[in-house]
Amino acid sequence: MKAFLNTRLPWMLSAVLLVTASLANAQTTPAPKKPLVTKTTDGYKQPKYPGQSVPSPKEHFGFNIGDDYKLANYTQTVAYYKKLAASPRTKLVDIGLTEEGRHEYMMVVSSPENIKNLAMYKDIAQKLARAEGLTNQQALTLAAKGKAVVWIDGGLHATEVVGAAQLIETMYQLINRKDPENMRILDNVIVLFTHANPDGMELVSNWYMKDADPLKRNTEIPTLYEKYIGHDNNRDYYMMNTKEATNMSKQLFLEWFPQIMYNHHQRGPEGSVLAGPPYRDPFNYVFDPLMITGIDALGAAMYSRLNVENKPGYTRLTGSSFSTWYNGGLRTTTQFHNMIGLLTEIIGNPTPEKIPVVPARLVPNGATPNPVLPQDVWHFRQSIDYSVSLNYSVFDYAARQRDEVLYNIYKMGKNSIDRGSKDYWTISPKRTDAITQAYKNDQKSTGDNAGSAGDPMGWMTRGSDIPMKYYDAVLKNPLLRDPRGYILSADQPDFPTAIKFLNALIKSGISVQKATSSFSVEGINYPAGSYIVKTDQAFRPHVLDMFEPQDHPNDFLYPGGPPIRPYDAAGWTLAFQMGVKFDRVLNNFGGPFVKIPYGQIQVPPKEVIPSSGKGYLLSAQVNNSFSVANDLLKAGVEVYRVPKGAGGLSETGTFYIPAGAAAKAVLDKADAGLGVKVLAADEMPKDAKKITSLRIGLWDQYGGSIPSGWLRWLMEQNHFDYSIVYPQDIDAGNLNSKYDVIVFVTRAIPPVGGEPRSNSMFYDRMPKAEDTPVAFQKMLGKITPEKSIPQLRSFLEAGGSIVTIGSSSNLAYHLGLPVHNALVDKESNKPLPGTKYYIPGSILHASVDSTVPAAWGMPADVDVNFDNSPVFKLDDDASKKGVQPILWFPTDKPLRSGWAWGQSYLKDGVAGFVAQVGAGKLYTFGPEITFRGQSHGTFKLLFNQFYGLPADK
Repeated sequence: MKAFLNTRLPWMLSAVLLVTASLANAQTTPAPKKPLVTKTTDGYKQPKYPGQSVPSPKEHFGFNIGDDYKLANYTQTVAYYKKLAASPRTKLVDIGLTEEGRHEYMMVVSSPENIKNLAMYKDIAQKLARAEGLTNQQALTLAAKGKAVVWIDGGLHATEVVGAAQLIETMYQLINRKDPENMRILDNVIVLFTHANPDGMELVSNWYMKDADPLKRNTEIPTLYEKYIGHDNNRDYYMMNTKEATNMSKQLFLEWFPQIMYNHHQRGPEGSVLAGPPYRDPFNYVFDPLMITGIDALGAAMYSRLNVENKPGYTRLTGSSFSTWYNGGLRTTTQFHNMIGLLTEIIGNPTPEKIPVVPARLVPNGATPNPVLPQDVWHFRQSIDYSVSLNYSVFDYAARQRDEVLYNIYKMGKNSIDRGSKDYWTISPKRTDAITQAYKNDQKSTGDNAGSAGDPMGWMTRGSDIPMKYYDAVLKNPLLRDPRGYILSADQPDFPTAIKFLNALIKSGISVQKATSSFSVEGINYPAGSYIVKTDQAFRPHVLDMFEPQDHPNDFLYPGGPPIRPYDAAGWTLAFQMGVKFDRVLNNFGGPFVKIPYGQIQVPPKEVIPSSGKGYLLSAQVNNSFSVANDLLKAGVEVYRVPKGAGGLSETGTFYIPAGAAAKAVLDKADAGLGVKVLAADEMPKDAKKITSLRIGLWDQYGGSIPSGWLRWLMEQNHFDYSIVYPQDIDAGNLNSKYDVIVFVTRAIPPVGGEPRSNSMFYDRMPKAEDTPVAFQKMLGKITPEKSIPQLRSFLEAGGSIVTIGSSSNLAYHLGLPVHNALVDKESNKPLPGTKYYIPGSILHASVDSTVPAAWGMPADVDVNFDNSPVFKLDDDASKKGVQPILWFPTDKPLRSGWAWGQSYLKDGVAGFVAQVGAGKLYTFGPEITFRGQSHGTFKLLFNQFYGLPADK
């Protein structure tokens, strides 16, 4: 029940605020039906458009979109959508339910004639995007016949309120206007207006509008604006864990395949109005060149229109932090599917703001050709008008270049198919560095061997001294070719997790094949039911990106200077994160394969539950086994762990369940979709240890912790019960009476000596208790050395367990354990500077001691998600004091995917350990072992801590 209440809190908050906001809106006198002309005190006018056939926003909401101090909620917005749907220019589509059970809508807008023929135009878009079996001439014919498809979304990050508001206004104008430009757009373009976060809009708008005094209104909500993951709802688009990501991905990658997608966001860089395309380097090396030039072209159309309309303040390229390297965002994942993905980040709020004085932004340059002047008042409506202009610039481009954008998505797909059908080498910094190094290694001189070190681009010499043989040695090396495909064998240890990985590909529109019988490729035998993913398909960039390492360049502000932080992660290879076993096949291959229909979700094969034996065995290597164990424990069935494995399973921590009717019933039910193989046991293993469910507490705070929200989602997916623990609960003490184990995700425990301001930003603006509704006052506060740490020490000493992840590993230092920071300069003993060591969001390879109960079921080595994470050096007497390493880096080159500057400093560093503290245990993991619900390969490092063993008493 506690878990239920905690997970439903955002929904309950929305319901309460909806009543408050509805009462406030009920006091608003409905606007008379008259021509829409709004004039504010500063003389700003909203344009009037002829031929009005649907109600204006003011006629529906009682205010204009963009009026200061006004926000519409999702309930009101959906009611307006349904009124707009009466227009023959529209079709309202319900694309699925959200995490809180609301309907998520997409409004399709085009000319009435196009609306009548949507099925035909969708079919053309699908054929061109997949590029299967089409000749260039056939593609040109389809492009001439088809209509450009443009995606416009809004509201993904719900506190960025411009996004949802501009969606309403643009939709209204496109449906209502009859000027020549609008008519040309309607005739040539099909627009997909998609609301990206209905739950968040309802929550944020109700919270903002709850105060009768407009000056008190704010968007600083007490919980996450997506039920589980808040801002990370824009990091879920290659995994699609959430319902909203799944809904939109279906429209993008299985249904409509828009050639252009535009993702609206906030917040623009200080001193500018917005940041937009084109973006800074690096871009991802798997892209077709047409992706980058397409972004350039759309970017030019966008800022040129703003300049024509005297709307300054657009910054691009190095003027902002955004790049096209990362996969996983709503905008960025489309780029790996050959769709021109656009992002803008604009300023604006219903509470008027200002454009501050930033002298460096005032001088025109290539990044900001038309700077905006500082001003004390910036109205919400100004941001809406900018956004509408930007949308129309995209519409206009698509209308004028209709056949080109249609043909280009085909051309990118065809190029991908061609590259995947022959020997091909993707060029990246690692490859070009290898060419240079090979040449230098052959030179007798120890000086500037290449003769062009000071002229790397060949501007002075117009050539190079490096012979072609060095190029050929790398970029014609058969062993360095891109794979023709990947094989995922059905006999791998955790096949159900491999199928989850495949389903992420399938939901993203990737073509997957399945073996109908056993087969052999290059001397390796594979069983029937194995899966094959080939690279000769249109979305090859996405396939490569999910299987292959990312090779992020060394990116510094200047030679010898500080590193430039990537927009998000530097490396994320999903197959590595999930611990999926696969074989890369460099040559063309075939077999008894059948192509799975696009979008058809796979389920693990149904396992037969043994009817004989005294008990059952479940492999601890299979993540889903933990879900089954939890179901058994909740049903009152005894469950045991076998430290050294059993039944021929070469693993640690095998689950053993005594046979019985109750156990059989749970196992029969659990088999539906989980795919856990159940083995018969003739007798109970002698070293079996009975386990119990523990009372789990999960730290969270006011405003909501995103990593904590991800963990809530993960716990529910794997059938663990939990309760939320706020800082005030910890400070109150008596923790052992409520919890057996408490989990602190990253950014919960402050460092010794104080919290850096960059990590305490939200706490600095946390509201005062007297300004917070009573229902949310219990969430206020933070973990402090003075009040919280003593209570945590007492909890441990009395037999409790604590799990810390990421920066919350600081707890080990607060407790004075015999461990120290391994990443310090040997001479100064200070943390290594970024010029010597820097590893942002990457995948590293680590060794595991799977004999430790904390790591039961783990392999001997594992890929971990590492983001400048803590690494430890154990004191010489650490073992005697009860500290045992679990996870460490055995080599000086642990990088698997991403960027690891100075990675040699990691050698022999400990990434995870367990420490005895009184009668309790502290489990410390530096890497992000539950990262965004993606790092399945390390989930067991958390799951194992949620069961009680006899020795723990």
